Amino acid sequence: MPAMHRLGDLELNILSDGDFYIDAGTTFGIVPRVMWEPYAGPLDSRYRLTLGLNCLLVRSQGRLILIETGVGDKPGGWRRQSSPVSQGTLMHDLAAIGVRPEEVDVVLNTHLHADQCGWNTRIVNGETVPAFPNAEYIFVRDEWEAAIAPNERTRATYLAENFLPLREHGVLKLVDKETHITDEVTLVPTPGHSAGHASVFFSSAGESGVYIGDVAQKPVQLERTAWIAAFDIMPLVSMETKRALVEQAIEQRSLIIAVHAPFPGLGMMSRSERGQRHWSAVEPDASR
Repeated sequence: MPAMHRLGDLELNILSDGDFYIDAGTTFGIVPRVMWEPYAGPLDSRYRLTLGLNCLLVRSQGRLILIETGVGDKPGGWRRQSSPVSQGTLMHDLAAIGVRPEEVDVVLNTHLHADQCGWNTRIVNGETVPAFPNAEYIFVRDEWEAAIAPNERTRATYLAENFLPLREHGVLKLVDKETHITDEVTLVPTPGHSAGHASVFFSSAGESGVYIGDVAQKPVQLERTAWIAAFDIMPLVSMETKRALVEQAIEQRSLIIAVHAPFPGLGMMSRSERGQRHWSAVEPDASR
């Protein structure tokens, strides 16, 4: 079931598109297995770990903003790497909080990998169309350019069916820099995982938060900023981006919403007396 959390005047609805399974070693890159295994959680028979698919619906200044759309329901390998439909999908969770797809005003993707944007589109009467017909879809231009012209390394994760129909239907908006969606919600480039990767920052009534996208896949990677996934296209940039984001989150006591952490993926970063970074999970609180 969806979870709701208050952040200042913002209503954050954390939604799930189920779980996602991915090779454990790839997730931790060059970090030796003896170091990462205690933090990976249970592995299946194919040595895959479980990642969440935590999407976020934000009500801000009269606008409904959906951040990330999971793997979707289109057939293919990416859906087969996720949990069965019976374990929950984004559309099911939207319906559970009384929101219809046509009510969404804005869709933001931190990047266009297939586990982040699958529900951007769906197949209706044999045609692939925007799943949120009245929404404006906003991406960083560098990410769009990388997605429409993938190379040998990236072509397995940039699936044209998840984003090209948006341009064909005239609902696409590309941005080149930090962009305010409302006074409380800002899309900010955070390159590293991909050149056009972005995160979404929140500021409301003296409180702050950030939806980090794939800045990290596991919370331990926020604690140990040198632990970079093998699928980060720009690993050294990724490390610097992550360090800056974590330092800001500690300084501002920001809520972190992590797409791939166990549902609901809420947490905060702090620093010990010895200077070590520490992740603490946060329980959703709709009464704040």
